[in-house]
Amino acid sequence: MSVSTESAGPTDSGGAELSIRSIRPDQPWRWLEAGWADMRKVPAISLTYGFAFLLASILLVAVLLAAGLSAVVPVMAAGFLLVGPMLAVGLYEASRRLEAGLPVQLSDVVFVSSRNLSQLALVGAMLAGAMLIWLQVAGWLFALFFGPVGIPPLSEFAPMLLLTPRGLAMLVTGTIAGGAIAFAVFSISAISVPLLLARDIDAVTAVIASVRAVRRNFWTMLLWAWIVALLTAFGIATWFLALAVIFPLLGHATWHAQRALAGEA
Repeated sequence: MSVSTESAGPTDSGGAELSIRSIRPDQPWRWLEAGWADMRKVPAISLTYGFAFLLASILLVAVLLAAGLSAVVPVMAAGFLLVGPMLAVGLYEASRRLEAGLPVQLSDVVFVSSRNLSQLALVGAMLAGAMLIWLQVAGWLFALFFGPVGIPPLSEFAPMLLLTPRGLAMLVTGTIAGGAIAFAVFSISAISVPLLLARDIDAVTAVIASVRAVRRNFWTMLLWAWIVALLTAFGIATWFLALAVIFPLLGHATWHAQRALAGEA
């Protein structure tokens, strides 16, 4: 891995300057390997975390179906990509403890103890706000292309979306808008959340470092974004079942992405 670094400007409380490394294009695959290695070290904890997330996802889908909002399920699934980094905090903590040679217990990942809890909450609020913006944009697009009508069930909405000119136009527009929001959120959250666990810094410094990491390694991070998106889409396509494994894998891998990208000058 290249040792070339770019100063991120601010320093942590210990005075060490936060820097961003240039990395090789094959690094995302190495992050997945490292994430898988962490899962193998603590399989019970990783899979328990993954199954808890699976059950929460199924419960949310069941609530939407019961409320007659089945067409909202794909929108919410897309929104998961925006808040996913925050939901994986416990997995980052597990990888941090493994790296430090500390024991890892389920209580460690469920009740994460960090001096930066308030800063983590701030980044979480940013991501939650981004998801609310995405839901609002999706609602506006539906109203723009179909008028002030109720959202139909998914069984009717899918053919309407895929087989009508207005539906296809909405699909293209929504994909562009959603992609822009997703990439903006990815830029601020690619490493900011695990970075707050690793270093004694504030949320703004972590977000700036994340944006600089994406900018400095644009094509490599774009590959990582595609890997995350495709694996997540596959997990969702299995009615969330595969996410029980994919979610902890990506969580552990993201910790290693942060470690590869951010260092001390």
